[in-house]
Amino acid sequence: MAWLTEKGLEYGLKLLLALVVLIVGFRVIRFILKQMIRVMERHNMNASLKTFMRSFVGVILKILVVISALSIAGVEMTIFVAIMTALSVGFAFAMNGTLSNFFGGAMILFFKPFEVGDFITAQGFSGTVKEIQIFFTLLTTPDNKTILIPNGGLSNNPLVNFSKQRTRRVDWVFGIAYGNSYDDAKAMITKFVEEDMRILKDPEPFIGLGEMANSSVNITVRAWVAPDDYWDVFFQMNERYYKESGKHGLSIPFPQMDVHLDKA
Repeated sequence: MAWLTEKGLEYGLKLLLALVVLIVGFRVIRFILKQMIRVMERHNMNASLKTFMRSFVGVILKILVVISALSIAGVEMTIFVAIMTALSVGFAFAMNGTLSNFFGGAMILFFKPFEVGDFITAQGFSGTVKEIQIFFTLLTTPDNKTILIPNGGLSNNPLVNFSKQRTRRVDWVFGIAYGNSYDDAKAMITKFVEEDMRILKDPEPFIGLGEMANSSVNITVRAWVAPDDYWDVFFQMNERYYKESGKHGLSIPFPQMDVHLDKA
């Protein structure tokens, strides 16, 4: 009985010590990661590299802490190694996609198709890049959803980066009714474009007759703006055209149908 009590105390102390190692170890890891981020910020390191390195170093340190806790708890490393060896084949298959995501993240950091803060469309999702982690990239959508996309898919498939260039082109199609003055419509739109200081003068904006459609004469307008101004300019120009077109004698067309009755 005394032997069992002694062994129970011994294993209990080991488990308690292992638990302390886990708790203290994870807190130390959080402290190390915070200090690492501060050092990288002090040296003005790339934001994408900061998030990737924080994720990578965090995973490695946590694995080391868990192994240390298992060793303190009395788990024989030879048994641990044997188990890991027995599971290595299955683990390799399971990690196939994970390794692809890891190397995909490394390729993203090296080739820089996008960086933290860029607005991208990829894998059917659109959003602003918030973090490039070791396995995933985090996007925040315009309606504030968080999307995790595996790095492997991002590095191997097409994506659209709306923030890579210093300018973006805004396109509008404004319709006027048949019988309205095209010259008056063009003069009004030209005035709107010239008065908006967010619209760049170079490249020069384009205004032209784009199409004579079934129910409207469509005027094509193209202008260049800074990426951050894109949506504000787009929506505000639509609003101004709608509010002021009537003052210039223009009417906004809508589909119409003439029905002719043939009396027998």
